[in-house]
Amino acid sequence: MTAETAVALPALVLLAAMLVWGVVAAAAQIRCVDAARAGARAAARGDTDADALARSAAPPGATVRIAVEGESVRVTVEAPCPGPGRLVEVLSVRLGATAVAGREDVLTGAAGGASTWPS
Repeated sequence: MTAETAVALPALVLLAAMLVWGVVAAAAQIRCVDAARAGARAAARGDTDADALARSAAPPGATVRIAVEGESVRVTVEAPCPGPGRLVEVLSVRLGATAVAGREDVLTGAAGGASTWPS
């Protein structure tokens, strides 16, 4: 019984480390999505601090890009997610999310009121 445990224990430890890394990566991905959405909402409203708002919600080391595209705003958030322990180089991934929102300053009707959607 002891020999089997000695052989199986390293595999179980590796499996546990991989599961923990997967949970950490999933949490970082969710933070990227949340940051992109928050940045897109703020940029669509015309807030000048949309970039700072997205960065504060993003994982550490994330990059935030905001692009105004006609009647919409696109916010892209990308963040590194290093692998666990000695597998940093092997399992390192780059996570990202993009959110698009309609600009509020172009959604007003000719009379100055809010336009109805769908028209």
